[in-house]
Amino acid sequence: MKLLTALITALMLALSLPAWADVSRDDAAAMAQKASGGRVLSVDQVQREGRAVWRVKLLTPQGEVIVVLIDAASGRRL
Repeated sequence: MKLLTALITALMLALSLPAWADVSRDDAAAMAQKASGGRVLSVDQVQREGRAVWRVKLLTPQGEVIVVLIDAASGRRL
């Protein structure tokens, strides 16, 4: 019974971690840069659909300017 309780507790904690995540400006820039391979031009926090989002503007190796949105709570790319 103790093992089952410990497993359920661990599972609940693991599933709730993204809700506790708080992505910093630097983390958002690094995530966007890794996803695009570009150079970060600017990072701004904006509201989108009622939640905080990092808006990262990048210059790609091909010379294009793109915008990547990163959820400030979960760190997921939108």
